[in-house]
Amino acid sequence: MKPAAFDYVRAETGDEAVQQLRALGADARILAGGQSLMAVLNMRLAQPSALIDISRTGDLDYVRAEGGMLAVGAAATQGSVEWRKTLAQEVPLLAQAFPLISHFQIRNRGTVCGSVAHADPSAEIPLVLLALGGEVVLRNASKRRTLAAADFFQGMLMTARAPDELLEEVRFPLAAAGQRSAFTEFSARHGDFAIVSVAAVADTRGLRLAVGGVADRPRLAQWPAGQRGGELESALNDFAWELEAQDDAHASAAFRRHLVRRLGAQMLARVTENPA
Repeated sequence: MKPAAFDYVRAETGDEAVQQLRALGADARILAGGQSLMAVLNMRLAQPSALIDISRTGDLDYVRAEGGMLAVGAAATQGSVEWRKTLAQEVPLLAQAFPLISHFQIRNRGTVCGSVAHADPSAEIPLVLLALGGEVVLRNASKRRTLAAADFFQGMLMTARAPDELLEEVRFPLAAAGQRSAFTEFSARHGDFAIVSVAAVADTRGLRLAVGGVADRPRLAQWPAGQRGGELESALNDFAWELEAQDDAHASAAFRRHLVRRLGAQMLARVTENPA
C-alpha cells in the first residue's frame, strides 16, 4: 500500500517545528528519520494531514555529554550516536544495544528520539532509556517539560507526549564509577524485532532489569544489590509472570516467560559477577 495524501512541511529549526505543530493541529506528525513512521503510513495505520520534516534542523542535530547525561537531539541519527568514539565509556549499555538494532542502513537514517517517540515495546533504545533511568524533554510553542522514561511510555505505541509537543531531546545518564551493565535479546533472525530483549544494570542503587517485547511497553524490575541465588531466581520468575505475556505468531506466552527467566538470569549474573 501507499500512504494517504498529506501535506509536507520542512522545518529549518526547532522553533519552526513547534510553531508548525501548533498551527497544523493534532493531525500533524513529526518526520525525522522516518524508519518507523513511513512503514506505518504505507500500511495506513496512521493518516496524518501533514508531516513536519525536522531532519535538516541543525539546532536539533547534536550529541553531547553535559550535566551527567548524554543528551541526544531530535534530529541526531542512531548512527551518529553509535559511532561516537567515547560512547562505550559514557553509556556502555547503549553501546551494547546498538549492534542489535535492525541493520546499519536503518541506524544510519533512523533517529534516537524517533525510536523513543514511536514507543514500540520491542525497540532497544526505549529499553535502554528505561533501564538507566533516563529522561525525555518535550517542547511545544510555549514551554518545555522533562519526564522520566518510566512516566513517558504508557502503552503499545503510546506515550505521554501531547499532540502539540516535539520530543526535543532524550538524556541517558552517564555511567557512574563501578556501574556494570549488560544487554541481550532473542530474535528469529538478526535485524528482526526482538521476541524478548533484556537490559541489566548493577550500581549503588541496586539491581535493575528492564524487559522489552513482552508487555505493551518496556517494563522495569528493581532489587537490592545484595540479592543473589534462589531469592533472585524467585523474584525473576515473579517478574516474568507480571509481564502478562501473550501468545502470538512469533512466540507463545510460555516461551516468552522462559526467555525472560533465562536471559534475565544471564544478564544479572553478568553484572553481579566479580570483575576479572
